[in-house]
Amino acid sequence: MDLSTPYLGLALDSCLVPSASPMTHSIDMAKELEDAGAGAIIMHSLFEEAITAEEEGMVRFLHHQETGFGEAESFLPAYQDFENALDLYLDNLRRLKEALGIPVIASLNGVTRGGWIEHGRELQEAGADALELNVYYIAADPELTSEEVEERYLNLLHDLREHINIPINMKLSPNFSSLANMVKRLDAAGAAGVSLFNRFYQPDINIDSLRTQPSLHPSTSAETLLRMHWIAILYGRGGLSLGATGGVHTAEDAIKLLLAGADVVHLCSALLERGPAYLTKVRNGIEAWMEEKGFESVEEFRGRVSQLHVPDPTEFERANYVRILDSYSFGPGVLA
Repeated sequence: MDLSTPYLGLALDSCLVPSASPMTHSIDMAKELEDAGAGAIIMHSLFEEAITAEEEGMVRFLHHQETGFGEAESFLPAYQDFENALDLYLDNLRRLKEALGIPVIASLNGVTRGGWIEHGRELQEAGADALELNVYYIAADPELTSEEVEERYLNLLHDLREHINIPINMKLSPNFSSLANMVKRLDAAGAAGVSLFNRFYQPDINIDSLRTQPSLHPSTSAETLLRMHWIAILYGRGGLSLGATGGVHTAEDAIKLLLAGADVVHLCSALLERGPAYLTKVRNGIEAWMEEKGFESVEEFRGRVSQLHVPDPTEFERANYVRILDSYSFGPGVLA
């Protein structure tokens, strides 16, 4: 079966793409993912805050040690001589490019305009085939308007497009007031694709210490429904590649997202839980379904159940909401 797909202007042999995770720290594990049928690799995210904090720490403990001890300046090493998080990431990227025959997509999570541009350039120079912008931004300021939030994304894309020429993918939150319009504007601003959706990791509250605490829960298949819904709406309405990320655990999950119109399906939690070889199981499940239905390629069924192609397009709008609520029935004994 032909699982090849176009994505971000790249020709991939498979529509299954492992998303940003710790798995790409290891070259051997990345090669296992390639052997299991991955069409490309998205590296773990490079965080601007981590780079900045590390550099400031090195300056504080090395560069300023001569304060009050002038003789120390002659033997203390320069902080620039030490490898930092950025150096390690760029080296990892170069080694992935050398070891793999599939595209390597870098993931950047920045804060400042200068950081996005500087690190974006460095990732391009290190050989990244494309760049995914993981814009993890929470609009918590009540004075900040939705238009200002959108402009933040668009300005970032515009600035980067002026400084790098590799394809740029925007990883988006589902919380935009008008997601379809936002995607349209990103398309016009030069994005090569969008990934729907970024998972926001919510802090929990410890009721003993009365403080917040980090909380990490693996995704579930139920999370694919939101992705499927919006990809089905966006399919065929622009030139952007559509990536589905979040909640893909089975071949059935992936098939649904492809039927909705996804160009690629990203996997993360399922691979972290079961290992790289699990990707082969998902791929085999897709191929078995294709054979059963008589499809020889992903292209033959992609978007078959998008809003453009279903008999009643309102199924992806208010109609489904009304039907679900109207069809609900109480269990035995309830309200009896």
